[in-house]
Amino acid sequence: HTKGARAPPTGPNMDPPAKRLCCRPGYSTACRQGQRAGGPVCGGSGPAQGGSSKTLVPESLLDIAARKVAEKWPFQRVEERFERIPEPVQRRIVYWSFPRSEREICMYSSFNTGGDESGASGENGDETRLPFRRGIALLESGCVDNVLQVGFHLSGTVTEPATPSEPEVVCSVAISFDRCKITSVTCGCGNKDIFYCAHVVALSLYRVRRPEQVKLHLPISETLFQMNRDQLQKFIQYLITVHHTEVLPTAQKLADEILSQNSEINQVHGAPDPTAGASVDDENCWHLDEEQVQEQVKLFLSQGGYHGSGKQLNLLFSKVREMLKMRDSNGARMLTLITEQFMADPRLALWRQQGTTMTDKYRQLWDELGALWMCIVLNPHCKPEQKACWLRQLKKWNGVDVCPWEDGNHGNELPNLTNALPQGAHDSASRPHRTVFTRAIEACDLHWQDSHLQHIISNDLYTNYCYHDNTENSLFDSRGWPLWHEHVPTACARVDALRSHGYPKEALRLAIAIVNTLRRQQQKQLELFRAHKKDLLHKGITSITNLEGWVGHPLDPIGTLFSTLMEAGRGDEDSSSGGFLDFSGIHAHTVPHVGFLEEGESFLALAVETALMGLGQQRIMPDGLYAQEKVCRNEEHLIAKLQEVDLDDTLVKIFRKQAVFLLEGGPYSGLGELVYRESVPMHTFAKYLFTSLLPHDAELAYKIALRAMRLPVLESTAPSGDMSRPHHIVSVVPNRYPRWFTLSHIESQQCELASTMLTAAKGDGRRLETVLESIQKNIHSSSHIFKLAQDAFKIATLMDSLPDITLLKVSLELGLQVMRMTLSTLNWRRREMVRWLVTCATEVGVYALDSIMQSWFTLFTPTEATSIVATTVMSNSTIVRLHLDCHQQENLASSARTLALQCAMKDPQNCALSALTLCEKDHIAFETAYQIVLDAATTGMSYTQLFTIARYMEHRGYPMRAYKLATLAMAHLNLSYNQDTHPAINDVLWACALSHSLGKNELAAIIPLVVKSVKCATVLSDILRRCTLTTPGMVALHSRRNSGKLMSLDKAPLRQLLDATIGAYINTTHSRLTHISPRHYSEFIEFLSKARETFLMAHDGHIQFTQFIDNLKQIYKGKKKLMMLVRERFG
Repeated sequence: HTKGARAPPTGPNMDPPAKRLCCRPGYSTACRQGQRAGGPVCGGSGPAQGGSSKTLVPESLLDIAARKVAEKWPFQRVEERFERIPEPVQRRIVYWSFPRSEREICMYSSFNTGGDESGASGENGDETRLPFRRGIALLESGCVDNVLQVGFHLSGTVTEPATPSEPEVVCSVAISFDRCKITSVTCGCGNKDIFYCAHVVALSLYRVRRPEQVKLHLPISETLFQMNRDQLQKFIQYLITVHHTEVLPTAQKLADEILSQNSEINQVHGAPDPTAGASVDDENCWHLDEEQVQEQVKLFLSQGGYHGSGKQLNLLFSKVREMLKMRDSNGARMLTLITEQFMADPRLALWRQQGTTMTDKYRQLWDELGALWMCIVLNPHCKPEQKACWLRQLKKWNGVDVCPWEDGNHGNELPNLTNALPQGAHDSASRPHRTVFTRAIEACDLHWQDSHLQHIISNDLYTNYCYHDNTENSLFDSRGWPLWHEHVPTACARVDALRSHGYPKEALRLAIAIVNTLRRQQQKQLELFRAHKKDLLHKGITSITNLEGWVGHPLDPIGTLFSTLMEAGRGDEDSSSGGFLDFSGIHAHTVPHVGFLEEGESFLALAVETALMGLGQQRIMPDGLYAQEKVCRNEEHLIAKLQEVDLDDTLVKIFRKQAVFLLEGGPYSGLGELVYRESVPMHTFAKYLFTSLLPHDAELAYKIALRAMRLPVLESTAPSGDMSRPHHIVSVVPNRYPRWFTLSHIESQQCELASTMLTAAKGDGRRLETVLESIQKNIHSSSHIFKLAQDAFKIATLMDSLPDITLLKVSLELGLQVMRMTLSTLNWRRREMVRWLVTCATEVGVYALDSIMQSWFTLFTPTEATSIVATTVMSNSTIVRLHLDCHQQENLASSARTLALQCAMKDPQNCALSALTLCEKDHIAFETAYQIVLDAATTGMSYTQLFTIARYMEHRGYPMRAYKLATLAMAHLNLSYNQDTHPAINDVLWACALSHSLGKNELAAIIPLVVKSVKCATVLSDILRRCTLTTPGMVALHSRRNSGKLMSLDKAPLRQLLDATIGAYINTTHSRLTHISPRHYSEFIEFLSKARETFLMAHDGHIQFTQFIDNLKQIYKGKKKLMMLVRERFG
């Protein structure tokens, strides 16, 4: 026999022992093990599968034929077809039936193939821990032993070497296979996982790599057939002896049944054989542990996105894609199992019930689920009955109440949208919601039989040079190259399906036809717009041309085209991974490069142009938070991919061409002269275009960026014509839309674009002016304008160069705009903004500071103007920073004083003190400020403010002015009997001390005010005691003479104060006694002791106090305990 070389293997699936019975009419084989689901064809091409590559001996016809039969036919069909199969032929069929490539074995034993995605290996992070890698290691270190192939069954032992923590383990492994697929596996290690364990891998690879070392026997039924009765008896008895404990009960049971005439076993001809091949009815697919798939998905979902479960689920989705690419039917089977677990997630019902939205990551998993089903139903080689089965399944899921909607919301994120639409606009209440499965269900109606489509995908040379490109839906363009007119996302879904099912060349051909169609359409739209331009611009309105944008679309059409073309450009797709589709009998000859590229054009250039067309498309902002976030995310993802591409001259030409299209494309372009007011803004895209074009064509770059700055949804008036088009969404709210959930993100992108332009325009006065105008016109958020002002300031004052004065002025201008915008609205950053503006004006120069002080009332509140602006301007640091001479200093100080007086007039309560402080060095200004305080004292100022200014006056050396203000403050004050901790007490004591220090007359004048304003006994007694300790005027600041006598308590003004104090004590006592509790008795007695001290200061105080106590005893005799305490202390 010729030795077999290796060939490619495939994936996993496992079943109970044989379903088909083997008997022996002529020369047949014995019973087979059952299999499932039809799948990909295995085996590579040419010599790799044939004889040894080391010699030039051609393969034998027997081997070639046996290999083909082993790949395609279930063994039962072979037996039925030929009455007698010679043993050598059987042996070669059995030999070639084992998988020969390692690719599928790898796929079924690791989270990714050894191919492109090897970086994404399993969660444990260490790629060597993947079962496939561990299996290779076990094989290479000689751990596989006792390998035996009996028919379609392979067995052996794999030894796990001892580790410091674990002893050596020997695992018995059994593998069944059929038509180059492993159909069931068992291993003594008891592995519970979706994927094959390392021991199964080691045994499989032993058979793939060293087939000549594996002892090969025909199926056991074949061997039994060759024995006579005595040999059979001996065989069975020996078998029972060796395994009597395990098999004896079974052997006895079978013996009883065989000897019983009517038993079921005797009704059937033949007997099962687990080592025989598959029956005709068996599905042929790799072993997949369905229960484990379900368990793992359930576990990942229950972890709710923690412990990397989202990543694990994404890896499972990648595995499905990998299976589809290998055309393995388990891809659809595995996705069905995953979907069932997703649909059974208990959180779905909970979220629907509570009206909450699912998390973003979880939402993206559902998106991927929907996209994968779309790929599966668009399988170009899918059988009609298979598609019908999937359609039933999808409709069943689609009908479940909790099935998630495509736009990601359950109607709870939005005010009912019908209210925001004109009557008869698209009525969202009447149209059923699209679920994540709706597109896949619709795709079941698509077919691949269109002859034009078949020609496009099957043939590189499909052209029609005699064709006239004059109709809207021409099949060819003016160059005679094929076009494909279909709803763009649907057409791109076909491309994705072709790629996903392992037809990269066909996917590329269709992608090129779609891109050529888009390019032609863009050209036609431009011509159309140019023809009607005057008309449209005159109306000043535009209808949106695309209610369903391509960027952010659930099917991601632009992303699909881009990655298909980029992969072709990089040569990523393995050309051997799939043959050409053969629908029409036209065979495509393999050519090194797919046609339909312009001279010198590359796939890369085509990919870039496609992305630019998609990103620049004018499209309406979709409904719902999730759909809007998806638009942003998709756009940023595409731009990130574009940024990886280095621009060469060819690409710059494409950028230029597309930039011109975008600027002149009218209503078809998001950068056209007129955009529908609720179009998706172009800021992020324009920023990318601007930075890309700037080094090559600055004029064009600025045109694009300036055009993109607009944000019409925030403009206060809508174009008049909006309501006239019933099928377009028109929001009724005039400025901030509740519908635009991503508005803050959009505004920050607009700000980023402006900042990028400011940075680029440094040193170019004309450009800076244009950018400034654009910012002032289009940006409506004060915080973003402030950010831009700060950015401009930073760029203008970089340490390594002289300040750019033009950019500084732009910064100041923006700062002034922020001041005006936030002057009358509350903004928590306002103080920071004011401080920053003064810093900026300082950098611009003294005239800027002077200017902001002259027009302070349009920029600042009086408090800000005095406490921050004028104070900073007058500080030493500002004078030093500006290098001012005396004359300039005086001018600036004069402006600050004028500002201070104006502010004091406008808001004396908050600005008078600052004004006085700022005017200290100028007598006239100071007097004016003082006069303003006096004028405001009687009406607008509180006692706290007046006391503060009075103390300031005393501190500055104006005691009489301080006294005057203190008396004015006293008039506003009112201290009741129980306010003995009032914050104004210190001010009252200070005012009395000041009056006392000034002399008897001043004291006499303030005491009536004190008596009138203060009713608190303890405060009054405190003042009284202080007034009796020293002579008035003794500590006077002025050197007026005084008599040196203490004042008498029997004469005015102290007599009045003493009487008021005693009166306050009496009133307070009665007030306290009305609601006193026993725990306050001792405190009350102490209060009475203090009262007695004050009473005794009077000439007849002793008598007065005794009468007062007697009076209390009489009135409050009911409070016996208290009165007893009063008697004990006071008699």
